[in-house]
Amino acid sequence: MTLSRETRTSPDRAELLPLVIVGAGAAGLMAAISAGAQRASSLVLLERTRDGGRKILISGGGRCNVLPSALEPRDYVTGSSPNSLRKLLLAWPLREQRYFFEQELGIPLKVEAETGKVFPVSDRARDVRDALLRRAREVGTEVRFDTTLKELVPPSTPGGAWTLALEGGGRLRARAVILASGGLSVPATGSDGTGLGILERLGHTLTPLYPALTPLLADPPVHAGLAGVSLEVTLTAPGVRGRSQDRGGFLFTHRGYSGPTVLNLSHLAVRSRSEGRHQPIEVRWTHLAREEWDARLMGETSGELGPLLRRALPQRLADRLLEEGGIAADTPLARLRREDRVRVSTLLGAYPLPWTGDEGYRKAEVTGGGVRLDEVDPRTLESRLHPGLFLCGELLDAFGPIGGYNFVWAWSTGRAAGMGAAKEG
Repeated sequence: MTLSRETRTSPDRAELLPLVIVGAGAAGLMAAISAGAQRASSLVLLERTRDGGRKILISGGGRCNVLPSALEPRDYVTGSSPNSLRKLLLAWPLREQRYFFEQELGIPLKVEAETGKVFPVSDRARDVRDALLRRAREVGTEVRFDTTLKELVPPSTPGGAWTLALEGGGRLRARAVILASGGLSVPATGSDGTGLGILERLGHTLTPLYPALTPLLADPPVHAGLAGVSLEVTLTAPGVRGRSQDRGGFLFTHRGYSGPTVLNLSHLAVRSRSEGRHQPIEVRWTHLAREEWDARLMGETSGELGPLLRRALPQRLADRLLEEGGIAADTPLARLRREDRVRVSTLLGAYPLPWTGDEGYRKAEVTGGGVRLDEVDPRTLESRLHPGLFLCGELLDAFGPIGGYNFVWAWSTGRAAGMGAAKEG
């Protein structure tokens, strides 16, 4: 790593920078753009990878689901202040975010009709990352790649400078610092939790961390033979308060289960394991609930059970459910015994998903937990413990479901932190 003049000198003699941003992901790039647009002096953005924005590049299968088409704060998960979360999400309305991407960044967007997700017209995540990086530089941001923050030392006196110790021995000084270094999810993109560790050492309270939006596992992999089968389902986590149901895509994998519905409820499973219990998850394989299937099967007077299920489900899944229920496919519907009808109705409308674990941070879309929202100013995201320190993105205790919601969190918190720090630095 080549160090600048500032990083080669001692902290007492190094140039005092107005603002340093740590992390060139979605939140950090938005923070740089927002801060740069508010001030005439330059700012510095540090990024540990060689190019930045790597989660942007892999999002949406390389297409980048920039935004959802609608937003409800209640869809988000936090272990701290729901009121602060709501204020942050509503401070920058979706229509204004879309205007920013289309008019200020020059990225035309489209709504995917079947999902309501918003993508760039080009279907290229790289276009989004490159536009954000280009705009950050246009407003005066000096981007330093291959530069890793090791430690952050607060000012020794009120109004003094922050010291940023870098790997390799370099140091920087700054009047204000924005931490946008991400969490622990998808470590291959450069996220290793360094910022969370620094914040904990600085006295911030972390809501316990856990992998969120991550695939679930089954050990033994009882459904490995169904790998590749996908369909629309409804998942329910019985006995859970708040968001405990989701409808959408479901995918069998060689090791367990994935797809948007599984990812969206996975945090309930992950957290239950950490608490020493097992959260049941039930699957409704079709639009019909258990009671509706029971009524339908009771009313059928002709045909056989197997063909009926194969019309409603992928054949491999239909056959597997019949096998698990111990019921022959050629059973006449008119002769279906009550106990068999109840068993089939349960398998179809309230199937107990046999999950035993999860894929962890390696495949988690986001990190659950993080710095409590009541420890930052919801207007500026300045730390209530350390004036001059601003936090945004995945470091904070909040995340949303699949579908662009976590980008909204990154864009909104990055913008708020950038605007707040611009006034401070």
